[in-house]
Amino acid sequence: MTDATLVYDDDCGFCTWWAEFFSDRSDVRVVGFTDLTPELRERLPDTYENCSHFITDDGVYSCGASIEEAFTRTGIGQPVRPLSQFLRNFEDYERLRERSYRRVADNRSVWGRLLSKTPPVRQKSNDER
Repeated sequence: MTDATLVYDDDCGFCTWWAEFFSDRSDVRVVGFTDLTPELRERLPDTYENCSHFITDDGVYSCGASIEEAFTRTGIGQPVRPLSQFLRNFEDYERLRERSYRRVADNRSVWGRLLSKTPPVRQKSNDER
């Protein structure tokens, strides 16, 4: 069992597709923003809804780093894990990774036409009814 949790925007079909991709190919637990426990929420940055996050016992990876970390824990991504760990030593790589993440995230509606899953249905609380 892993200590890793991917936190994602579960109102987004594109994000839900990726969360399911990681869940199906690794032992990473996925949790949508609407299902955050107080303990998980406490570990996230104040502006957590701006991107996905990958939480481990050792730390929190946000935005591009979260997707990179989740991907390298899948069967198909595991072989590139040593390379990604090496590349993290370079600021240019981190800038490119984060810029790429932001470009995709800012265009989720476009990408969602290609890759999308119906977001999970959540039960309304008594306060929302």
